Amino acid sequence: MKRLAIFGSTGSIGTQALDIVRREKERFTISVLVAGQNVSLMEHQIREFSPETVVMGTEEAAADLRGRVSDLPVRVISGMSAMCEAAADDTVDLVLMALVGMIGIRPTIAALKSGKELALANKETLVCAGHIIMPLAAESGIRIIPVDSEHSAIFQCIAENDTRQIEKILLTASGGAFFGMTEKKLRDVSLEEALSNPNWSMGKKVTIDSASLVNKGLEVIEARWLFDVPVDKIEVLVQRESLVHSMVQFVDGSVMAQIAAPDMHVPIGYALDFPWHTELGTKRLDFTVLEGIRFFQPDVKTFRGLTYGFEAGRVGGSLPVVFNAANEQAVRLLLDGRISFLDIYDIIEAAMDHHHVIRDPSVEDILNCEREVTEWIKSKWE
Repeated sequence: MKRLAIFGSTGSIGTQALDIVRREKERFTISVLVAGQNVSLMEHQIREFSPETVVMGTEEAAADLRGRVSDLPVRVISGMSAMCEAAADDTVDLVLMALVGMIGIRPTIAALKSGKELALANKETLVCAGHIIMPLAAESGIRIIPVDSEHSAIFQCIAENDTRQIEKILLTASGGAFFGMTEKKLRDVSLEEALSNPNWSMGKKVTIDSASLVNKGLEVIEARWLFDVPVDKIEVLVQRESLVHSMVQFVDGSVMAQIAAPDMHVPIGYALDFPWHTELGTKRLDFTVLEGIRFFQPDVKTFRGLTYGFEAGRVGGSLPVVFNAANEQAVRLLLDGRISFLDIYDIIEAAMDHHHVIRDPSVEDILNCEREVTEWIKSKWE
């Protein structure tokens, strides 16, 4: 029986992970649940999964939750120090880090230092602090299992091969809601259109990041750290149906691909039960009815999110923090109706141009950089 701590249990990844726990009660049990402020859903999760400890993002949310579950033997705490404590809890075997944003960095460090298995779904942790996280994982003897469908695919394709045998990582993208559109057409797209995705059901921010290709820029940086390859050995290809989740080309020219129907339960289940593939009741592909699988080059001139991601990955230091933080603020402004879709790119570019790169930022430098970028963007666009 594997004891789990799910960070971000009320979000998209977290709720799908709990689907798997619900299905595989003989294999998994929940020790810790962590969320932001969704008290109602957390109460439901507590009553179903009986965790020993629950952490909420704010004390206000925790106090509300304590009142709701006062009839149950569960400890409800709050704040960053509580998250770090929960990540290192002795009752936990594996931490699924699915919090959104840089809030996941410190609990991830705590989990690694305490020797926990780590399933990582938090892009920002490696994008902004990969130079800290990966050496710490190596020192702790922890193999980080990626949860993103693309990085899970690459992880499976590489298997036990030495990364020096990799010629190229082929990172796939759906292309998002606006694939094939010109910049002229993008000037008139609505928020509702940006919030649609042809294949995946995701949260609002990730869906918009998919449409802008910022998500691929973030994933390029994430892959650089996870698989210890330079950014220039990573190529992005659009595969509209999201059937080929990514590929690895080796030095002899052979290519390994991981193919499955687009369903996040698959990479989540693999990460939770690594190295086993758990039967999940997911859709099977019928290759006899597929008309073909086509790949396209992304339009990086129009969808500049990918271009900025490659730039941030090549420069390194604190620039990926700026790329990520500027995008977060731009997406927030878009969701608030303050900017248009194309303004996302202008905000990211301006923030990256404004920044003076710190070569080897500490965690404090990273968090300070995020605050500075946020304040600078608010002063310019609000």
